[in-house]
Amino acid sequence: MVGKLVEFILANFMHVLPILLSAVFAIAIIFERVHALYRVYPLAGKKRFLERVRELVVSDRIQDAIALCDQYPNKAVPQIVKQGLLRAHLPENMVSDGLNITVGEWVDAVSKRTGFLSMIANVATLMGLFGTIVGLIQSFEAVGNVDAAQKSAILAAGISTAMNATMIGLAVAIPCMVIFSFLMNKSNRLVSELDLSVLEVLDIIRQRSYGVAPAVTKRAV
Repeated sequence: MVGKLVEFILANFMHVLPILLSAVFAIAIIFERVHALYRVYPLAGKKRFLERVRELVVSDRIQDAIALCDQYPNKAVPQIVKQGLLRAHLPENMVSDGLNITVGEWVDAVSKRTGFLSMIANVATLMGLFGTIVGLIQSFEAVGNVDAAQKSAILAAGISTAMNATMIGLAVAIPCMVIFSFLMNKSNRLVSELDLSVLEVLDIIRQRSYGVAPAVTKRAV
């Protein structure tokens, strides 16, 4: 099976080349997006981080809270929190506007390039069908120029070769669509966390303004 597939690719390289190129682009996007969405942007221990920020801000140690955010330069939530703290001395509507701008920038970073996987899947499928149609046309043209005894064999071989184009296109498209679904789900969850972080920052700043002390967890004696 593999040998026949390789033979088909070599014999129809110009038809298969666009599909192979789309597969290369898809692999590059997948590796970059998986690394960004699962390793770079998320913050492990986000709850503990926000609790620590709340303690520092309510204690009027905003610079220490900003320094804590600076320890995570590539993480979305700490950088959104930092922008809110930098505007903590301004009216609340200005703080909210600044946070929304920052969230918009991070949403763009989280969402970028993922949509290309869906496009690549569709294009790979269409290119596979295009290769199939071209192969069938060539097969029927070849059948018309041979003896009747050879027609069935040539037609069967031509159809088999044409179907390989569709198979290669689907082999690229199906993984792209599956991985696209996982990446979109992760992106949506990250965007929800970013939106929630805006409310959390505003709540922390309000607590500081009204002098509300952070809750102290009681420990059993």
